[in-house]
Order: sequence, then structure tokens, then C-alpha cells
Amino acid sequence: MKTIPLPDGECVPVLGQGTWRMGENTRAHKDEVAALRLGIELGMTLIDTAEMYGEGGAEEVAADAIEGQRDRVFVVTKVYPHNASRTELPKACERSLKRLRIDAIDLYLLHWRETNTRLEETVEAFEKLVMGAVCSRTRRSGRSPNVMTEPRRKSRSRGCCVSRE
Repeated sequence: MKTIPLPDGECVPVLGQGTWRMGENTRAHKDEVAALRLGIELGMTLIDTAEMYGEGGAEEVAADAIEGQRDRVFVVTKVYPHNASRTELPKACERSLKRLRIDAIDLYLLHWRETNTRLEETVEAFEKLVMGAVCSRTRRSGRSPNVMTEPRRKSRSRGCCVSRE
């Protein structure tokens, strides 16, 4: 599988597996886990999920799929914008860690940006998670440059990046 380097030098597969719509139907759980496991076997070791997918159910599906092979998988999950404050972000992260049954998230994303919480506050909260080693990297997901007017320099951490991408 072809890989691409992240800013910190770690290489991740260019093709990963998304989990949107997974975890919504308990009858599909076994098949969803099997699909993710097959993808891992085929080299798609990046798993992208989010707390909003199945209201956490997709993270639970991902947890079952990566069980026993965490060291092979790069886990990406995303936080709801309404959980992006200094008080709510750590709680949301802990819930995701618990559902994923892992000690650290490889890449933790802000799913999209809302203006209810100042960007500086969100970046500060993400930086604390990186410093506390519960996530390795953080970034904003989605493509809406019109709401990302603050410059990239808001973050002082190598593991936290504010981007328009």
C-alpha cells in the first residue's frame, strides 16, 4: 500500500477505511467488523471514524475490528464541534478512547468548525490532549476555508495543526 508522510514524519496509507453509517444497526455489526478486518488484511490500516457516526457506534465497531492488532492500525476519529471547548473536548476524547478501547488516538480531528467556540480555545484544548499523550496529532477536518480565517500559527504544538485543508 502506498503511503504518505505526515508533518511529523510518520507514514500512513494513502487509502483508508471510513466508518460513516457503521454502528447504526446492531444486526450489521458482525459484517461491519469483518469488512474492516478484511481491509486491514489488504493493507488499508488507516481507520477513520467519529463520535457522531452512529452516536459512537462506529467507534465501537472500529474497536472490535482492531482488537488484537492495534499496533498495525492508525486510528483517526473526530469530535463534534459542540464538544470543541476547553471543558468538553477532554470529555469527548475520553468517551472516544473508551469506545475505541485504546490508550491514545493517532489523529484526533475537529469534524468541522463552528464559531461558537473561539479557535484559540479549541487549539489550546487539543494541545493539552497531545501533551497528555491521549492523542498523537490533532487537526481540523472538512473543507470550508471561509470559516478558517485565523492563521496557522495559533498552535505551538508539533502535534496540533490548524489548516484550511
